[in-house]
Parts: sequence; structure tokens; C-alpha cells
Amino acid sequence: MGQRSKSVRDPVHGYIEVEPALLPLVDSPLLQRLRLVRQLGFAYLVYPGANHTRFEHSLGAMHLAGRLCRHLEVDPDLTRTVTAAALLHDVGHGPFSHVSESFLVTLLGRSHQEIRGIVEASGTSGLLERAGIDPGEVCRLVAGDHPLAGIIQGELDVDRMDYLRRDAHYTGVPYGTVDAERLIRSIRVTGHGLAVDEGGIAAAESLLIARTLMRPSVYYHHVARIAEGMFALALALHLAEPGAGGSAAHLLSLDDGGCIQALLSSPNPVTRALMRRIVNRQLYKRAIYVGHDQVNAAALPSVPDPAYALSAAQGIAELARVSPEQVIVDAPPFPADLSMEVRISRGSGTVPLDERSPMIRTLNETRRGQWRLGVYAPPEVRERVGAAAVEFLHVRPVTRQERLPL
Repeated sequence: MGQRSKSVRDPVHGYIEVEPALLPLVDSPLLQRLRLVRQLGFAYLVYPGANHTRFEHSLGAMHLAGRLCRHLEVDPDLTRTVTAAALLHDVGHGPFSHVSESFLVTLLGRSHQEIRGIVEASGTSGLLERAGIDPGEVCRLVAGDHPLAGIIQGELDVDRMDYLRRDAHYTGVPYGTVDAERLIRSIRVTGHGLAVDEGGIAAAESLLIARTLMRPSVYYHHVARIAEGMFALALALHLAEPGAGGSAAHLLSLDDGGCIQALLSSPNPVTRALMRRIVNRQLYKRAIYVGHDQVNAAALPSVPDPAYALSAAQGIAELARVSPEQVIVDAPPFPADLSMEVRISRGSGTVPLDERSPMIRTLNETRRGQWRLGVYAPPEVRERVGAAAVEFLHVRPVTRQERLPL
């Protein structure tokens, strides 16, 4: 008798079936590591229930990818390849998920979507080959270089369908409503890639609304951003320390707990102090927290840039006459417009979603209004740092009605 599929009870999707060919992947060290990597980084400091992991999200993405492939009547062998890619799509993440992404890019020269190297080095490529799956095709799907890559990464992908519902479930935030079943039934393959037919417009809008509402409440919550900034500074100082043990590649391959322990025992005293503050939730506070209209947007980086944040923090620290490690500058990239690649089937042709949905323009304006630049500092120097940040960053004043609480 051949090996049977395995049922996994999931709090979001109910029972998830893992087919026999993929069971060795689920049990592999590369995927099991994700049990110890939090899905939402430091959001657990805001929402105590947000301790869910990349592992369960990967199972959910695999589940939805299989359902979508069956709906699209994808060949069974290709379906297995797509579901394997969905299962492995997050194995490239470093500790605390997106928090360490900039270090992957600047120090290792790859994003978390470029998994070919770790798939080969970990022996996972052999597991794929024994299952009759081409490792190269899996890696191309995850990297976005495949005709069906939109199933895993796109405006209406299974990754978003799962994480929005899952993150809302574990945080308790009631904004992650996504009609995944309706979306899957509405998706078609067209000459432009994946499209959603006109009957699925409302379901597509529900996903985009959920993304918009979850941004300030969960993904860009200021407390989580403060902890992320403190962690990033601690990690950068540790890696710059001549006596630090291990390479950047090793440190970024650790899970959350392993990375915390490495930084708590760092030879750099500031790194140790910052990590102790995070562990004990003795976080920095907002010195300034301002919108796009109050700063010189042209001077800000268009992508996450640790060098800019460090340089700005040093300049503000000098003006405030505080130590550089007492200032953290958080300048997230300005949000791109939603749905530019989502298209609506109309007979033999397609049109962009924003031409059929007036709501998209409103959502894009909302996202731009949600953007905030933050400067964070310990409570005892917050006012001095705030005054220096206003001067250094040329922050424009706002009216009393518009002023945000600090």
C-alpha cells in the first residue's frame, strides 16, 4: 500500500489534506524551522495572541493553492509543483519574518523569495525530485518567474488570502474578512495571467479592503514598528562587532528564539541592552509620528534603506545631544497603489480592476493617508529627540485638528 495523505486540523480552514508526495517536505528541517518563526514578527507585543507561525501559514497557502489549481483544471503534476511552491514559499525568511528582510538583501544579496540556494543546500531539492517535482520550477514559482506565479504572489494570491484571515484570527482584529471561496471560484487564466471574472469583483474588493484596514492596525502598528526598529539596530550593531560569533548567513538562518539568544549574549553591550528591553517590553516611545504631507517626501528612500535610517538617526542624535543608539528612525516605503495587476475578465478581453471599481481610488487614498514616519527614543529623552527630529527632518507643523497623539 502506498502512503496515505495526512489531515491537519487548521483553525482557519478546517481540515487540510497533505498529499503523500508532500509529506516529506512538511517534515523536512527547512519547513519545520518555520514553526519557530512568528508570522507577524513583534506584533505579539501588541496582540498577545499573535504567536502564530510561518509554518501554519505555509500549510494554509498550500491548501488554497491546491483548491485554486483544481478550480483552474491545472494538470495534476503541475498542481503538485504549485502546491509544493506554496508550501515552501516562506522558507527564505530570516528571524521574525519581514523584520530581518533588509539584512537578507544588504548582507546576503537575496530576498526571502529567492530560495534556490537554501533549497539546494538543505537537501530539499532531493526531496522534491523524489516526489517527481522539478526543484527549479518550484523556485521559479516562488521567485515570480513562472506563468502560474500569480497563484502564489500577486494582488489576489493564496498567500494574501491565507495571511489576512489568519492574522485577523490570531490578533482578534475584525478587519481580515476575505471571501476566499468566492475569489477562487472567480479566478480565470487569461493572456494577461490570472484574472477575476466580473462576478468576483466584490470578493476582490473585500481582500483589498482587508489589506488596507489591517495595515495601521496590525502590520504597521507603531508599537510593533518600535520593537522592529530596536531589533534591527541590535542586529546591526552585533554584526558590526569584531568579536561577534558566527556569520550573518548563520544568524539569519536561525529561528526567532535562536536569534534572540544570540543577541542577548552578544559582545556588544548596546545589543544586549536593546534585546533585554524588547524581551521585557520596555520599548522606546514615539518622539515624532508624522504623515506624508509634513515631510519632504522626495528626500526619503523609495525602498527600505537601513543606511538612510542610520544616517538620519545619527544626525538627530547629534542635535539632541544623546547617544546614537537612543534614536531610531522609521521611514517605511510609501505604499504603492493597489490592484494595478488585477484584471477583470470581460468576454475575450480584460480591463483593470480600478476601471470597474470606484472603491479602489478611495482605498489608495486611504493607504497614502495611513503612511507615517516615526522617530523613536527612550522615554527619558523623547522630548529632546522629538524637537531635534523636527529640525533635522524639516517637519512641517499641522493644524490642531490634524495633530496626531504622541
